[in-house]
Amino acid sequence: MSKNPICHLPSAIWSTFSKWGGFVRFSHTIFALPFALAAMCVAARENRGWPGWRVFGLILAAMVCARTCAMAFNRIVDRKFDALNPRTASRHLPAGTISLASAIALWLISAAGVVAASYFLNPLCFRLSPVALVVVCFYSLTKRFTDYTHVFLGVALALAPVGSWLAVKGTDVSVLEITQMLVLSAAVILWLVGFDIIYALQDHEFDKSHGLRSLVVAWGPKNALAGAFLAHVVTCGLLFAFGLLCRFRIAYLVGWMIIAACLVMEHWIARRRSLNWINVAFFRLNAVVSAVFFVIVAAEVIFKGGFRLK
Repeated sequence: MSKNPICHLPSAIWSTFSKWGGFVRFSHTIFALPFALAAMCVAARENRGWPGWRVFGLILAAMVCARTCAMAFNRIVDRKFDALNPRTASRHLPAGTISLASAIALWLISAAGVVAASYFLNPLCFRLSPVALVVVCFYSLTKRFTDYTHVFLGVALALAPVGSWLAVKGTDVSVLEITQMLVLSAAVILWLVGFDIIYALQDHEFDKSHGLRSLVVAWGPKNALAGAFLAHVVTCGLLFAFGLLCRFRIAYLVGWMIIAACLVMEHWIARRRSLNWINVAFFRLNAVVSAVFFVIVAAEVIFKGGFRLK
């Protein structure tokens, strides 16, 4: 076997990317990114949902950098709690596999990436980029002083479709488009609130004993699950309203029913299964929700109003 270090270079690079991707939970980008791309498609309807490679690349770069910035900040400020929680003690900072200085460097570089991508998009996005960075990072502090930490996370995630829409249109948005953005943003917020409450069930006892706040701690698991279900019922209503505002038809309706079924299944798992099933409800089903939403919106936009029944 060759001992040439060049032979081991690809595996070393992959190992590094895997480590840092795990640090910021890169796989969870699938929650926000499809909503951002769906908003991009609607905003670029006059071009059949495609704003051009330059704008698409910059939207993608801004999205990835913003989420990386938010997650790096979360890992930095929560590192002491993560070290105490058996569920999170193996994370990179508590375990020492990534240094604090490296994590701070990643946070600063990704924040700079958001500002740079916004600069090349349009003046409005550039001016709003510092506000977006404050919002996406601020969530990580909220468990220390409010029970409604899930709402702050929802607002942070809802910036994805709004930012994508503004990246395409800038200040040239109509009243109808503003309404569409607000309805979609509200749906994303409540969708996030619902599944983040379910995710928080895992840390109910730890959060309660360490003075960390959430609706699960404040209301108890049973009442919090009821609140999460209500949030998802309203989410479905808002997504339906978004389809009406966009004049979508059959393809969107079929996708909407799949999304509703996924949310119902998520709550069935949360109520009927053990906490070991939470990651199934949290990641897989919500990944399907966001992916299906993007597919049906893209289909409706590309095919100019979707598929009609004869």
